[in-house]
This record gives sequence, structure tokens and C-alpha cells, in this order.
Amino acid sequence: MSYHLAKLGREHIVLERGRIAERWRSERWDSLTFQFPNSMIRLPGYAYEGDEPQGFMHRDGVVRFIEEYARRIAPPIRCGIRVIGLDSSDTGSLVVETDHVSLEAVNVVIATGPYQVPSVPTFSTSLPSRTYQVTANRYTNPGQLPPGSVLVVGSGGSGCQIAEDLLLGGRGVYLSVGRHRRVPRRYRGEDFGWWQEKTGASDRTVDTLPPDWRAPLLTGVGGGQDVDLRRLAEHGVKLTGSLRDIRGSRLLFASDLEENLAQGDALFDQFMRSVDDYILKHGMETEPHQNSRATDRSPTTAATGELDIRSAGITSVIWATGYQYDFGWVKCLVLDTHGKPVHRRGVTAVPGVYFLGLPRLHKVKSAFLWGVGEDAAFLARHIASRT
Repeated sequence: MSYHLAKLGREHIVLERGRIAERWRSERWDSLTFQFPNSMIRLPGYAYEGDEPQGFMHRDGVVRFIEEYARRIAPPIRCGIRVIGLDSSDTGSLVVETDHVSLEAVNVVIATGPYQVPSVPTFSTSLPSRTYQVTANRYTNPGQLPPGSVLVVGSGGSGCQIAEDLLLGGRGVYLSVGRHRRVPRRYRGEDFGWWQEKTGASDRTVDTLPPDWRAPLLTGVGGGQDVDLRRLAEHGVKLTGSLRDIRGSRLLFASDLEENLAQGDALFDQFMRSVDDYILKHGMETEPHQNSRATDRSPTTAATGELDIRSAGITSVIWATGYQYDFGWVKCLVLDTHGKPVHRRGVTAVPGVYFLGLPRLHKVKSAFLWGVGEDAAFLARHIASRT
């Protein structure tokens, strides 16, 4: 946002409550790698410059990339300042309250990211008191947890990667599997992300997406590989259906494991068909198809129905159950009754109040490092057009 405002000569300031790239520093686990190839690590005016474009950058490398970006574009940033309130004044300006000072502004862009407050089911409080609980954004490594097996709840990108990290760390792992979107890491010689851009899938606007659209399961660990729940099961992860309730020491799971796995396989096949159709339509020459979703395999270790947490030796639960917004500090009338931003392409009904970096703000790529710049450019032009 600062890059594009500076190009248009607009005076601005960037307020950051922590350090540059704070969430990448303190809310990511130790083994995390960027989910897309290095070639897709780019922001307006700066992109990856190394000699491994098809490699996958470790979390610390992403921090260094964002730090270098800030050094190059030199934004007027103030770190260690927490914004605690935003409201309209009687004069029509916007009042920004921080834990240091109060500011007035004509425009305010809220760019606090898509992953703000972990969403944990209310029945989590029913777990036995000695059970260690942690959310995905506070998990660091297996050594952080007490001895014993671990239940990971949630089969999105974070849940699957954390389950594998625990498995490699020698832990017994249970993974509660919900609906998910499985895709091949590479297909016909190219990365999933490359195909997303090539086919225009990442440029699909929010109004063209199905209501149940989900982010894909991707990992860059080990040079990038398919996220295959059946393979995890073959290596010892015990798969379960969706966790529905906790009653004392009893974990109650839905009988939807096979259904959820089958849906993941269907989406895997759907992606490959869409790429094949694109190749045929455009007469492309590509490598032969080598991927397989391996539906002939069933989970070799699964726990269904009811499980006693003590008998299973589970001492820790990791909640990888998604996030919810935290905009309680925004007093302007830009939120719905559920606290979600109301906007069109980041522009709200309150003059001068904007959102940036939300999932599918305008397109599929809106909340990704490599896609947010397009929305920032649009908002910068909108700001510059205001009197």
C-alpha cells in the first residue's frame, strides 16, 4: 500500500503494532516453508532474486524478504504502535486512536491480515484440565508439547503440515479430518501455483467462486510435495472424522472420514481435468501426466466414533480450526452484525475507510503475498481520486 501511495505522491504513515513481518516471526511454527515456489515471492517493485526459483523458502527467509522490501521502498513506518480505535469525527475526518497518540486522517487502510484471532470451538473447555491446548499460530515444534500423543483438529493447510511435523518429531498423532481441498504440488512438470496463474484461476473474482470454495492444501516442506492424508495414515497418523464434541475424557467424532477423503480426491481430480482442458484448448506441449490420487488406498490407521483421550495417551490438542476477524476496535459503520467487513473491492461505505489483504477481497489471490499488490494499486488510485 505504501509503495503505491508513494508512487502517487500521497502523504501517508504506516502503523505496525510489532515488528516488520511480525506474524511471520512469532505466529508460525519452526519448520514452516512458504507454500508457493520462490518465483512467486514478490511484492510491487521487488521480487525473489535468488538462484532457486523453484525452491521453497523457509519462514525466516520470508521475514528477511519482507525486511529487505521495507528497506528498498523505505515506507514511513512506525513500529511498536498498536491501533486501538478507529472512528469518524464530527468534522468528517477519521480518528485513529493508538496506545501512544491520537491521529486524524482523511483515509485509513486497514491491512491487518486475514489470520487475526484463532477460532476454537466452545467445547474445547470440556477437555480434561491436564490436557495441553495450543492454537496453530502458537505452535512452534514438537518439543513445546508434553510427552504423549497429540490430537490435531483441522485438516486445512496448517493442520496437515503440523501433523506431519509432529510425526517426523516422533510423536503419536491423531488428525481430525474435515472438508478440505487436495491438489497436486506439481502437475505436468509445473507447480500448482504456476498453473493457477497460467490458467487465470488465481484471477477469479469473488463473485465467480462457489460458496464452499476452499484454499488448497499445499506444503513446501522437503522441496514441495503433495499433501496426502492417506500417506500420513500409512506412516502412522491415525485419521478421524470431524470432532463434534467433548464429554469429559471422551472425544466424539462424526462418521464422515471417508466422505471427506473422497471429496478431497474429487477436487484433486477436478484440478487435473481443468488443467488438461486448458492444455488441449491452447495446444500446449507439457510433460506426461504422472500424478495419482491413489484412491485404491484406504486409511490404514483410523479412529472413528468415540475415543477416550486418556486411553489413547493424548496429552496435547492443537486447534488448527481456522481464524476469525478481530475488528472490534473499528467503530465506523463498516462491519456487519457478525463483525465482518462490508466492502466492495476493499472500498467501504464510509468515505476514506478501506480494507486490504483480506481473503478474496476481490480475487482468489487477494490475500497472498504475490497477489495483494494489485488490490493495493486499485485502492491507491481510489484514494488519490478523492478530493
